[in-house]
Amino acid sequence: MKFLKSHFWYNKSQRNGILLLILIIFILQLVYVFVDFSNNDILNYDVSEIDRYQAQIDSLKKEQKEKSKAKIYRFNPNFLTDFKAYQLGLNVEEIDRLLAYRKTGKYVNSIQEFQKITGVNDSLLHAISPLFKFPEWVIAKQNAKTSPKSLSNNRKIANTKTKDLNLATINDLKTIDGIGEKLAKRIITYRKLLQGYTFNYQLYEVYYLKKEVADRILKQFSVLKVPIIKKLNINSATFKEILKLPYIDYELTKKIYNFKDELGVFTSIEDLKKIDSFPLDKYDRITLYLTAD
Repeated sequence: MKFLKSHFWYNKSQRNGILLLILIIFILQLVYVFVDFSNNDILNYDVSEIDRYQAQIDSLKKEQKEKSKAKIYRFNPNFLTDFKAYQLGLNVEEIDRLLAYRKTGKYVNSIQEFQKITGVNDSLLHAISPLFKFPEWVIAKQNAKTSPKSLSNNRKIANTKTKDLNLATINDLKTIDGIGEKLAKRIITYRKLLQGYTFNYQLYEVYYLKKEVADRILKQFSVLKVPIIKKLNINSATFKEILKLPYIDYELTKKIYNFKDELGVFTSIEDLKKIDSFPLDKYDRITLYLTAD
């Protein structure tokens, strides 16, 4: 009992304080119950001002929504993954057809060829084809082969003597409209770098040579005799030797050498395709200069 009494014993001033606190609480409760705190004043709202602010908020929300959308970049359809193809709307059969075609080592080089291989319908092709990005040399090659002008040019060439592009001199090239001394020298300099043009479309790779001018050249000149290119053995070549080859830059040379260190030896030149991020669109040109013998 003494223990409990020690906890509940207060002096007079403490008891008065507790009673005063209870009284204040009681009064506040009465005020809360009986006093009306509502405000009957009529507020005047400027509706036009509210609408203006709401329009600004909606505009900011829309802008934020647009920014949050994932950006879609153009891509080469030859390197579509299962997941990416599924996102674009291709079904399993269409994806499998494309992957099976790629396993043969062949490439899709046009929108029409993509539809032919995959069998996608016209509406889906119309939706996704603007995102396709083929290498510039592929586009130039297709244009040179399929454009009405090129077809008519091919007929004319068939009826006239075409000169060998690999034997053309500066003076020969200067006879073409749009070709001056500097551009003619540049075409021949690039020919020496390549050890001779193997494909007609390599002409489109010449620096500052416009497509329409290249088209005019190919009306009178063509690769009639494929050059004999001295190939470099990739297994014995030095870093500098590979770096000097056309179509191969420093980063690609490093990848080739790193891959060779892991592989030990290239058993076939097609092992290049196994290199991560290897430019497959340049494979046919790069392998003109390399062998794995």
